[in-house]
Amino acid sequence: MSDPIHIVCPACQAKNRIPAAKITARPTCGACKAALFPDAPFELDEAKLNKHLKGDEVPLLVDFWAPWCGPCRMMAPMFAQAATEMSPQVRFAKLDTEQNQAVGNRFQIRGIPLIILFDKGKEVARQAGAMDARGIVSWVRQNLKG
Repeated sequence: MSDPIHIVCPACQAKNRIPAAKITARPTCGACKAALFPDAPFELDEAKLNKHLKGDEVPLLVDFWAPWCGPCRMMAPMFAQAATEMSPQVRFAKLDTEQNQAVGNRFQIRGIPLIILFDKGKEVARQAGAMDARGIVSWVRQNLKG
């Protein structure tokens, strides 16, 4: 029997506890019934990011971007494609640095697009610049080893 893992709902932010063996069975939130592993990256703000970093036991990849950033908009479909390939082993989220400027300071973001991989609330790796889906998947796998 596998130990339960904790997952914060991307829709309502409720903390869910599910058996690790069930994460591939498309689990839904006990509170709002939304998918815990949505098909597309979900939006975060600073408060939601904090909650996910505290409560998630599944790695989280965050794309820090801004609407005015051409390379960010170019990478968005690639990021979404990588999300469909890596879910549920990794959850994918996006955070608009224009709307959440304090986050940019907190994580010392000097350029976007920037992806940061978190595991159990801790930063594992970061990569600046636009990447294609294959590059994102490969980069995440390489940084989650060990």
